[in-house]
Amino acid sequence: MNDHQDLNAYRWQILASRTRNPQYPFCYAVVTTGIVCRPGCPSRLPNPENVRFFDNCQDALKAGYRPCKRCHPLDDNKEPSELVVRVCRQIERDPDQANLNTLASVLGYTPAHLQKTFRQQIGITPFDYARALRQQRIYRELGHSRSNTDALLQAGYQSSSQFYTEFKQFSSLPPGSHRQSGKGEILTFAVADTTLGALVVAASDKGLCWISLGDDPHAQVEELQRHFARAEFCPPDEAFNQWVSQVTGLVEAPGERLSIPLDIRGTVFQRQVWEALRKIPMGSTMDYQALADKIGKPGGARAVASACAANVLAVAIPCHRIVRRDGSLSGYRWGVERKADLLAREKGQGMGN
Repeated sequence: MNDHQDLNAYRWQILASRTRNPQYPFCYAVVTTGIVCRPGCPSRLPNPENVRFFDNCQDALKAGYRPCKRCHPLDDNKEPSELVVRVCRQIERDPDQANLNTLASVLGYTPAHLQKTFRQQIGITPFDYARALRQQRIYRELGHSRSNTDALLQAGYQSSSQFYTEFKQFSSLPPGSHRQSGKGEILTFAVADTTLGALVVAASDKGLCWISLGDDPHAQVEELQRHFARAEFCPPDEAFNQWVSQVTGLVEAPGERLSIPLDIRGTVFQRQVWEALRKIPMGSTMDYQALADKIGKPGGARAVASACAANVLAVAIPCHRIVRRDGSLSGYRWGVERKADLLAREKGQGMGN
Protein backbone atom coordinates (compact mmCIF):
# COMPACT_ATOMS: atom_id res chain seq x y z
CA MET A 1 0.00 0.00 0.00
CA ASN A 2 1.46 3.40 -0.99
CA ASP A 3 1.46 6.58 1.09
CA HIS A 4 -1.61 7.96 -0.70
CA GLN A 5 -3.60 4.82 0.06
CA ASP A 6 -2.39 4.88 3.67
CA LEU A 7 -3.55 8.49 4.02
CA ASN A 8 -6.95 7.78 2.52
CA ALA A 9 -7.39 4.73 4.76
CA TYR A 10 -6.58 6.90 7.78
CA ARG A 11 -9.04 9.57 6.64
CA TRP A 12 -11.80 7.01 6.09
CA GLN A 13 -11.24 5.73 9.62
CA ILE A 14 -11.64 9.29 10.93
CA LEU A 15 -14.74 9.78 8.80
CA ALA A 16 -16.36 6.52 9.90
CA SER A 17 -15.72 7.29 13.58
CA ARG A 18 -17.53 10.65 13.25
CA THR A 19 -14.53 12.53 14.69
CA ARG A 20 -15.32 16.25 14.41
CA ASN A 21 -11.83 17.80 14.69
CA PRO A 22 -9.11 15.38 13.53
CA GLN A 23 -5.48 16.15 14.25
CA TYR A 24 -4.77 16.52 10.53
CA PRO A 25 -7.76 18.39 8.99
CA PHE A 26 -9.15 17.46 5.60
CA CYS A 27 -12.39 17.58 3.61
CA TYR A 28 -14.28 14.87 1.80
CA ALA A 29 -16.57 15.05 -1.20
CA VAL A 30 -19.45 12.74 -2.09
CA VAL A 31 -19.46 12.01 -5.81
CA THR A 32 -23.16 11.11 -5.98
CA THR A 33 -24.35 14.40 -4.46
CA GLY A 34 -21.64 16.83 -5.58
CA ILE A 35 -21.21 18.04 -1.99
CA VAL A 36 -18.05 18.62 0.05
CA CYS A 37 -18.16 18.14 3.84
CA ARG A 38 -15.81 18.13 6.76
CA PRO A 39 -15.37 15.24 9.24
CA GLY A 40 -18.18 15.08 11.76
CA CYS A 41 -20.88 16.18 9.31
CA PRO A 42 -24.27 14.97 10.62
CA SER A 43 -25.22 13.58 7.20
CA ARG A 44 -25.43 9.84 6.69
CA LEU A 45 -22.07 8.13 6.17
CA PRO A 46 -21.56 7.76 2.39
CA ASN A 47 -20.43 4.58 0.68
CA PRO A 48 -16.60 4.43 0.54
CA GLU A 49 -16.58 4.12 -3.25
CA ASN A 50 -18.43 7.46 -3.53
CA VAL A 51 -15.93 9.43 -1.43
CA ARG A 52 -13.04 11.61 -2.58
CA PHE A 53 -10.65 13.17 -0.05
CA PHE A 54 -9.09 16.62 -0.31
CA ASP A 55 -6.42 18.37 1.75
CA ASN A 56 -8.66 21.41 1.96
CA CYS A 57 -12.12 22.52 0.86
CA GLN A 58 -10.77 25.00 -1.66
CA ASP A 59 -9.39 22.12 -3.73
CA ALA A 60 -12.76 20.41 -3.58
CA LEU A 61 -14.49 23.58 -4.76
CA LYS A 62 -12.07 23.81 -7.68
CA ALA A 63 -13.02 20.24 -8.58
CA GLY A 64 -16.65 21.33 -8.89
CA TYR A 65 -18.06 20.33 -5.49
CA ARG A 66 -20.40 22.55 -3.47
CA PRO A 67 -20.08 23.21 0.29
CA CYS A 68 -22.50 21.30 2.52
CA LYS A 69 -25.10 23.49 4.23
CA ARG A 70 -25.29 21.19 7.24
CA CYS A 71 -21.65 21.19 8.38
CA HIS A 72 -20.49 24.46 6.69
CA PRO A 73 -16.98 23.26 5.75
CA LEU A 74 -15.87 26.77 4.74
CA ASP A 75 -16.79 28.44 8.01
CA ASP A 76 -15.43 27.17 11.33
CA ASN A 77 -17.52 29.73 13.18
CA LYS A 78 -20.74 27.93 12.32
CA GLU A 79 -20.23 24.99 14.66
CA PRO A 80 -23.35 24.40 16.77
CA SER A 81 -23.06 25.66 20.31
CA GLU A 82 -22.66 23.27 23.22
CA LEU A 83 -26.30 23.86 24.19
CA VAL A 84 -27.58 22.86 20.74
CA VAL A 85 -25.41 19.74 20.72
CA ARG A 86 -26.75 18.77 24.16
CA VAL A 87 -30.33 19.30 22.99
CA CYS A 88 -29.74 17.10 19.94
CA ARG A 89 -28.18 14.33 22.03
CA GLN A 90 -31.04 14.47 24.52
CA ILE A 91 -33.63 14.22 21.74
CA GLU A 92 -31.74 11.39 20.06
CA ARG A 93 -31.80 9.41 23.31
CA ASP A 94 -35.56 9.82 23.70
CA PRO A 95 -37.45 11.59 20.86
CA ASP A 96 -40.81 11.16 22.59
CA GLN A 97 -39.68 13.22 25.60
CA ALA A 98 -38.62 16.12 23.38
CA ASN A 99 -41.25 18.62 24.50
CA LEU A 100 -39.78 22.04 25.17
CA ASN A 101 -40.50 22.24 28.91
CA THR A 102 -38.95 18.83 29.62
CA LEU A 103 -35.82 19.64 27.62
CA ALA A 104 -35.44 23.02 29.33
CA SER A 105 -35.82 21.45 32.77
CA VAL A 106 -33.30 18.68 32.07
CA LEU A 107 -30.71 21.03 30.57
CA GLY A 108 -31.21 23.93 32.99
CA TYR A 109 -32.42 26.67 30.63
CA THR A 110 -35.65 28.57 30.19
CA PRO A 111 -37.90 27.18 27.42
CA ALA A 112 -37.78 30.50 25.54
CA HIS A 113 -33.97 30.67 25.53
CA LEU A 114 -33.60 27.04 24.49
CA GLN A 115 -36.12 27.37 21.65
CA LYS A 116 -34.61 30.61 20.34
CA THR A 117 -31.01 29.34 20.42
CA PHE A 118 -31.86 26.04 18.77
CA ARG A 119 -33.92 27.61 16.02
CA GLN A 120 -31.32 30.31 15.28
CA GLN A 121 -28.55 27.76 14.77
CA ILE A 122 -30.39 24.77 13.30
CA GLY A 123 -33.30 26.48 11.53
CA ILE A 124 -36.00 24.29 13.07
CA THR A 125 -37.47 23.78 16.54
CA PRO A 126 -36.53 20.91 18.89
CA PHE A 127 -39.99 19.44 18.23
CA ASP A 128 -39.34 19.48 14.47
CA TYR A 129 -35.95 17.85 15.02
CA ALA A 130 -37.53 15.07 17.08
CA ARG A 131 -40.19 14.47 14.43
CA ALA A 132 -37.53 14.32 11.69
CA LEU A 133 -35.60 11.83 13.81
CA ARG A 134 -38.66 9.61 14.16
CA GLN A 135 -39.21 9.92 10.41
CA GLN A 136 -35.69 8.66 9.69
CA ARG A 137 -36.14 5.80 12.13
CA ILE A 138 -39.51 4.74 10.77
CA TYR A 139 -38.13 4.61 7.23
CA ARG A 140 -35.29 2.43 8.49
CA GLU A 141 -37.49 0.19 10.60
CA LEU A 142 -40.08 -0.31 7.85
CA GLY A 143 -37.32 -1.82 5.77
CA HIS A 144 -36.37 -4.33 8.49
CA SER A 145 -39.43 -5.03 10.63
CA ARG A 146 -41.97 -7.74 9.89
CA SER A 147 -45.00 -5.54 10.63
CA ASN A 148 -46.05 -1.90 10.90
CA THR A 149 -46.58 -2.35 14.64
CA ASP A 150 -43.02 -3.57 15.18
CA ALA A 151 -41.69 -0.69 13.07
CA LEU A 152 -43.59 2.06 14.87
CA LEU A 153 -42.54 0.78 18.31
CA GLN A 154 -38.89 0.48 17.27
CA ALA A 155 -38.99 3.99 15.83
CA GLY A 156 -40.13 5.45 19.16
CA TYR A 157 -43.84 6.06 18.60
CA GLN A 158 -46.05 5.58 21.64
CA SER A 159 -49.29 5.04 19.75
CA SER A 160 -50.44 3.91 16.33
CA SER A 161 -52.56 7.06 15.91
CA GLN A 162 -49.50 9.32 16.34
CA PHE A 163 -47.57 7.16 13.90
CA TYR A 164 -50.23 7.16 11.16
CA THR A 165 -50.91 10.89 11.56
CA GLU A 166 -47.25 11.80 11.11
CA PHE A 167 -46.60 9.21 8.41
CA LYS A 168 -49.28 10.70 6.16
CA GLN A 169 -47.48 14.06 6.37
CA PHE A 170 -44.26 12.83 4.79
CA SER A 171 -45.13 9.83 2.63
CA SER A 172 -47.41 9.34 -0.35
CA LEU A 173 -47.56 5.60 0.30
CA PRO A 174 -49.22 3.70 3.15
CA PRO A 175 -46.71 2.12 5.58
CA GLY A 176 -47.27 -1.41 4.31
CA SER A 177 -46.51 -0.38 0.74
CA HIS A 178 -43.48 1.61 1.85
CA ARG A 179 -41.96 -1.50 3.41
CA GLN A 180 -41.59 -2.78 -0.16
CA SER A 181 -40.94 0.62 -1.74
CA GLY A 182 -38.35 0.38 -4.46
CA LYS A 183 -37.82 -3.36 -4.05
CA GLY A 184 -36.28 -4.76 -7.21
CA GLU A 185 -36.20 -1.33 -8.89
CA ILE A 186 -33.29 0.56 -10.38
CA LEU A 187 -33.77 4.33 -10.10
CA THR A 188 -31.72 6.92 -11.95
CA PHE A 189 -31.16 10.21 -10.16
CA ALA A 190 -29.28 13.47 -10.51
CA VAL A 191 -28.69 16.75 -8.68
CA ALA A 192 -28.88 20.13 -10.42
CA ASP A 193 -28.78 23.80 -9.47
CA THR A 194 -31.70 26.19 -9.97
CA THR A 195 -32.44 29.73 -8.87
CA LEU A 196 -34.79 28.21 -6.26
CA GLY A 197 -32.09 25.98 -4.79
CA ALA A 198 -30.89 22.44 -5.31
CA LEU A 199 -33.00 20.18 -7.51
CA VAL A 200 -32.99 16.40 -7.06
CA VAL A 201 -34.71 14.35 -9.75
CA ALA A 202 -35.20 10.57 -9.90
CA ALA A 203 -36.93 8.25 -12.34
CA SER A 204 -37.94 4.63 -12.66
CA ASP A 205 -38.40 2.81 -15.93
CA LYS A 206 -41.95 4.25 -15.98
CA GLY A 207 -41.07 7.93 -15.61
CA LEU A 208 -40.19 10.61 -13.06
CA CYS A 209 -40.97 9.45 -9.54
CA TRP A 210 -39.25 12.16 -7.48
CA ILE A 211 -38.61 15.91 -7.77
CA SER A 212 -37.48 17.91 -4.76
CA LEU A 213 -36.23 21.43 -4.14
CA GLY A 214 -34.13 22.49 -1.18
CA ASP A 215 -31.02 24.11 0.24
CA ASP A 216 -29.08 20.92 1.01
CA PRO A 217 -28.76 18.44 -1.87
CA HIS A 218 -26.96 16.00 0.40
CA ALA A 219 -29.99 15.82 2.71
CA GLN A 220 -32.35 15.72 -0.28
CA VAL A 221 -30.59 12.68 -1.73
CA GLU A 222 -30.77 11.01 1.68
CA GLU A 223 -34.52 11.68 1.77
CA LEU A 224 -34.87 10.13 -1.70
CA GLN A 225 -32.94 7.04 -0.62
CA ARG A 226 -35.06 6.67 2.51
CA HIS A 227 -38.28 7.02 0.53
CA PHE A 228 -37.28 4.25 -1.89
CA ALA A 229 -35.61 2.21 0.82
CA ARG A 230 -35.12 -0.98 -1.20
CA ALA A 231 -34.26 0.47 -4.59
CA GLU A 232 -30.89 0.47 -6.29
CA PHE A 233 -29.69 3.89 -7.45
CA CYS A 234 -27.56 4.61 -10.49
CA PRO A 235 -26.00 7.77 -11.96
CA PRO A 236 -27.59 9.61 -14.91
CA ASP A 237 -26.91 9.05 -18.57
CA GLU A 238 -27.24 11.64 -21.33
CA ALA A 239 -30.93 10.92 -21.92
CA PHE A 240 -31.75 11.36 -18.25
CA ASN A 241 -29.75 14.60 -18.10
CA GLN A 242 -32.09 15.93 -20.81
CA TRP A 243 -35.03 15.11 -18.54
CA VAL A 244 -33.33 16.97 -15.70
CA SER A 245 -32.86 19.97 -18.01
CA GLN A 246 -36.60 19.93 -18.76
CA VAL A 247 -37.46 19.88 -15.05
CA THR A 248 -34.99 22.70 -14.40
CA GLY A 249 -36.68 24.67 -17.17
CA LEU A 250 -40.05 24.10 -15.51
CA VAL A 251 -38.71 25.54 -12.25
CA GLU A 252 -37.25 28.58 -13.97
CA ALA A 253 -40.20 29.13 -16.30
CA PRO A 254 -43.34 27.46 -14.89
CA GLY A 255 -45.24 28.00 -18.12
CA GLU A 256 -43.19 25.29 -19.81
CA ARG A 257 -44.84 21.88 -20.12
CA LEU A 258 -43.13 18.60 -19.32
CA SER A 259 -43.03 16.06 -22.12
CA ILE A 260 -41.80 13.44 -19.67
CA PRO A 261 -43.90 10.56 -18.29
CA LEU A 262 -44.58 10.61 -14.56
CA ASP A 263 -44.50 7.55 -12.33
CA ILE A 264 -47.14 8.70 -9.83
CA ARG A 265 -47.47 6.54 -6.72
CA GLY A 266 -50.11 7.01 -4.07
CA THR A 267 -53.52 5.99 -2.83
CA VAL A 268 -56.61 6.33 -5.02
CA PHE A 269 -57.59 9.50 -3.12
CA GLN A 270 -54.13 11.02 -3.38
CA ARG A 271 -54.02 10.40 -7.11
CA GLN A 272 -57.44 12.05 -7.43
CA VAL A 273 -56.16 15.14 -5.61
CA TRP A 274 -52.93 15.27 -7.60
CA GLU A 275 -54.76 14.96 -10.91
CA ALA A 276 -57.01 17.87 -9.89
CA LEU A 277 -53.93 19.92 -8.98
CA ARG A 278 -52.53 19.42 -12.47
CA LYS A 279 -55.73 20.91 -13.92
CA ILE A 280 -55.40 24.22 -12.04
CA PRO A 281 -54.37 26.78 -14.70
CA MET A 282 -50.94 28.35 -14.43
CA GLY A 283 -51.13 31.64 -12.53
CA SER A 284 -54.29 30.57 -10.70
CA THR A 285 -54.75 29.28 -7.17
CA MET A 286 -57.37 27.28 -5.32
CA ASP A 287 -58.07 26.71 -1.63
CA TYR A 288 -58.30 23.32 0.04
CA GLN A 289 -62.08 23.38 0.40
CA ALA A 290 -62.60 24.34 -3.24
CA LEU A 291 -60.41 21.47 -4.37
CA ALA A 292 -62.25 19.07 -2.05
CA ASP A 293 -65.54 20.23 -3.60
CA LYS A 294 -64.11 19.85 -7.09
CA ILE A 295 -63.26 16.18 -6.59
CA GLY A 296 -66.62 15.46 -4.95
CA LYS A 297 -65.33 15.27 -1.36
CA PRO A 298 -66.85 18.38 0.31
CA GLY A 299 -65.91 17.15 3.78
CA GLY A 300 -62.35 16.28 2.80
CA ALA A 301 -60.46 19.58 3.04
CA ARG A 302 -58.05 18.21 5.63
CA ALA A 303 -57.47 15.04 3.63
CA VAL A 304 -56.75 17.22 0.59
CA ALA A 305 -54.14 19.12 2.61
CA SER A 306 -52.51 15.83 3.63
CA ALA A 307 -52.44 14.65 0.01
CA CYS A 308 -50.77 17.91 -1.05
CA ALA A 309 -48.16 17.50 1.70
CA ALA A 310 -47.43 13.93 0.55
CA ASN A 311 -46.68 14.98 -3.05
CA VAL A 312 -43.09 14.10 -4.02
CA LEU A 313 -43.14 15.58 -7.54
CA ALA A 314 -42.52 19.29 -6.98
CA VAL A 315 -43.70 21.59 -9.83
CA ALA A 316 -44.76 18.60 -11.98
CA ILE A 317 -47.73 18.19 -9.64
CA PRO A 318 -48.28 21.87 -8.74
CA CYS A 319 -49.37 21.69 -5.12
CA HIS A 320 -47.87 25.19 -4.75
CA ARG A 321 -51.13 26.47 -6.34
CA ILE A 322 -53.11 25.56 -3.22
CA VAL A 323 -53.65 28.38 -0.72
CA ARG A 324 -55.79 29.10 2.32
CA ARG A 325 -59.38 30.26 1.87
CA ASP A 326 -58.37 33.89 2.56
CA GLY A 327 -55.73 33.69 -0.18
CA SER A 328 -52.73 33.59 2.18
CA LEU A 329 -49.98 31.05 1.64
CA SER A 330 -50.19 27.77 3.53
CA GLY A 331 -47.37 25.29 4.15
CA TYR A 332 -45.29 23.85 1.33
CA ARG A 333 -43.08 20.78 1.52
CA TRP A 334 -40.20 22.59 -0.11
CA GLY A 335 -40.55 25.93 1.73
CA VAL A 336 -43.17 28.68 1.74
CA GLU A 337 -40.71 31.17 0.20
CA ARG A 338 -40.29 28.88 -2.80
CA LYS A 339 -44.06 28.57 -3.02
CA ALA A 340 -44.40 32.35 -3.16
CA ASP A 341 -41.65 32.58 -5.76
CA LEU A 342 -43.23 29.91 -7.98
CA LEU A 343 -46.61 31.64 -7.83
CA ALA A 344 -45.02 35.00 -8.63
CA ARG A 345 -43.21 33.51 -11.62
CA GLU A 346 -46.40 31.91 -12.91
CA LYS A 347 -48.36 35.12 -12.50
CA GLY A 348 -45.64 37.08 -14.30
CA GLN A 349 -45.57 34.61 -17.17
CA GLY A 350 -49.34 34.62 -17.43
CA MET A 351 -49.36 38.42 -17.70
CA GLY A 352 -46.65 38.27 -20.34
CA ASN A 353 -48.51 35.81 -22.57
